[in-house]
Amino acid sequence: QVQPVESGGGLVQAGGSLRLSCAPSGRTFSTNAMGWFRQAPGKEREFVAAISWTGARTYYADSVKGRFTISRDSAKNTVYLQMSSLKSEDTAVYYCAADRFPYRQSFPYSDLAVWGQGTLVTVSS
Repeated sequence: QVQPVESGGGLVQAGGSLRLSCAPSGRTFSTNAMGWFRQAPGKEREFVAAISWTGARTYYADSVKGRFTISRDSAKNTVYLQMSSLKSEDTAVYYCAADRFPYRQSFPYSDLAVWGQGTLVTVSS
């Protein structure tokens, strides 16, 4: 049984940084693109970033481009989201996601299946 493990959330001041990690146990996602979504209070879940299965391609929402960096360590079966220059509007629960299909360099974000409890990021102004 796959147990997604998201970690790294917390309280940070505006302008600060955090690194989120997603290390699912019970299954390897080394052949799947991975991504992050977030959901702020009272808002719909939105795409944040994604990385292809090889790590060669990355994709970002305009709202985080230049501030967030997604990366992966396939040997550790872990995907990261380095968040810098955080703003109050980045406050949300962040969820890890995996492509439903393996071996893809490009893909519709809707094919990223979100799972897990998420990790809360709170940015204070």
